[in-house]
Amino acid sequence: MHDLTRYALAAAARGWHVFPLTPGQKRPLRGFTDWERQATTSAARIRQTWGRAPYNIGIACGPSRLTVIDLDVPQDGDDSPPPEWAQPGVHDGADVLALLCEQTAEPLPLETFTVRTGRGGMHLYFSSPPDADLGNSAGKLGWKIDTRACGGYVVGPGSRIASGRYEAIHTAAPAPLPSWLAERLATVPVQPSREPAVGHALGYALTAMRAEVERVLAATHGSRNNTLNAAAFALGQLAAADLLPRHLAEACLQSAAEAIGLPAREAFSTIRSGLDSGYREPRRAA
Repeated sequence: MHDLTRYALAAAARGWHVFPLTPGQKRPLRGFTDWERQATTSAARIRQTWGRAPYNIGIACGPSRLTVIDLDVPQDGDDSPPPEWAQPGVHDGADVLALLCEQTAEPLPLETFTVRTGRGGMHLYFSSPPDADLGNSAGKLGWKIDTRACGGYVVGPGSRIASGRYEAIHTAAPAPLPSWLAERLATVPVQPSREPAVGHALGYALTAMRAEVERVLAATHGSRNNTLNAAAFALGQLAAADLLPRHLAEACLQSAAEAIGLPAREAFSTIRSGLDSGYREPRRAA
């Protein structure tokens, strides 16, 4: 039994649903297109699967009832903090979280299961609130902070990519997601409008968003990044016209991009660029 089998079994013993990732990469193994449903806690299936090869480990956050906060670090040539986070001592996602806690008078939520990522960032694992179905987010909490919950997955400890290994550095049980973070991450419910014009605009925007997400999901290999950029541009135009919340567009496009195999960081950069371009050309509902 190799190490990755042991790591996968250890994750499953915690009740986390696992599935194989391509060796040395962060994308699901070919054939695992429905990884959220295919993920398992069965020790027999895990031994059988990981007995074939040292696959990296994906942890499906939704069925595992996990919300994972990804504190990323800048890489060579990466962008600097945007103006709202450009303060002394802010260099990465962990610094942004610390500043956010300071601004809200909340304690740093570090007493939880923690993984150092292959790129030197951190994953903070929390148990998801029982009364909320949180999804994925990119930058919603702040610069260099992404989250994964329903519809998302994280690379589990023991996995290795080109830049390094994912290592558990604090193995406490996942703490409940702090309520103040859950409130910030919850999708804003759509309220029915008494104004027909507003209701029409909202329906138009949501229909457009659904169409753009479906377009990304249908993109073929070789056209995925261009399709994602075009979809982000179109939704950015709607967000600029206050017809669609930007964070909702970001989260939906990020989930779709990762579902078709685009690396999370590459997808996030493409989405942000497309949305920013769309913001410069606002569109009104027909």
